[in-house]
Amino acid sequence: MATTIPKTMRAVVLKEDGYSPDALPASQVRAVDRYLELAEVAVPEPGPDQVLIKVTAAMVNPSDLAFIQGGYGQPRVKGAPAGFEGVGEVVATKGLYAKTMKGNRVSFAVSLNGSGAWAEYAVTDAMSAISLRKDVRDEDGAALIVNPLTAAAMVEMVPKAGAFVVSGAASQLGKLMAGLASDNGKRMIALVRRDGPAEALKALGASHVLNETSESFAADLKAVLKAEKPTVFLDCIAGSVSSRVFAAMGKDSTWVIYGKMTPEPPEILEPGQLIFMRKKIEGFWLVSWMKNSSLMEKMSAIKQVQARFAEGKWKTDIKARVKLEDLVAELPKELDKTDGKVMITIS
Repeated sequence: MATTIPKTMRAVVLKEDGYSPDALPASQVRAVDRYLELAEVAVPEPGPDQVLIKVTAAMVNPSDLAFIQGGYGQPRVKGAPAGFEGVGEVVATKGLYAKTMKGNRVSFAVSLNGSGAWAEYAVTDAMSAISLRKDVRDEDGAALIVNPLTAAAMVEMVPKAGAFVVSGAASQLGKLMAGLASDNGKRMIALVRRDGPAEALKALGASHVLNETSESFAADLKAVLKAEKPTVFLDCIAGSVSSRVFAAMGKDSTWVIYGKMTPEPPEILEPGQLIFMRKKIEGFWLVSWMKNSSLMEKMSAIKQVQARFAEGKWKTDIKARVKLEDLVAELPKELDKTDGKVMITIS
């Protein structure tokens, strides 16, 4: 039976355009009513090679919080729905490949020319939607792309049997990387800001967990770096501690920055290392990885990610479920809770 698609829908939309020089680190965003409002807007229509998805649930990621206030790598459009990632059913398509997904339950990331996930309906490129296995939960399908594919792509940067450092490791992404690294014979050195997550990260597969607020952090870091000789630093913080960690790493090390969770400016403490020790600094953005990776690389990562969720090796930690219509009012207090993601439920 054909799905009846309404003309309008509820959506949490952006109140401002473009970028903002006053954007805060995502970890400090709380006054979301300055940037978002609930509205009734037109249901988007799929363009060439796109799909229209009836959204079941969507996730709140740090990238969303950076974006809504104008501090992300793409401009805001006033009145457009926010949200980068979700899960739902494909109800309309345009294009041959897109047509093959009609009726499928999919995980999706919103493409640059799409329409946001914090809404009853969303549009994205067909290549940005993943048909889900039946044994993958909606909770995991709603969070299957931004963090899991990032984890798979970045752990792949680490040499075989090698070691690597991860900042902000108590995050959902850090937990995903811990298990993936362990299963692939790679040793993860996890950096956290409190002792609480240490045992859980070790149980998931992290080889070492260091508390960067500890008085012994400098000595602990020096000892671990000497023993493990990591060559990759995956960093979502990009602050002063990050600078110290990179400076302490050895020859041919790469500092991969994929986020900015602190207002502290990072520094290149020893610029000569870039010359004489062949050290490098680069950025990672999943959108670029999806665009530039081969079809084989993407399919391999997607298969691995779905399998890990289906087999229970990975699980999305949900700290709060918030209805779409309550998001603007409820999100600030839910963000203050630790350890887990906020999921938006859409009925």
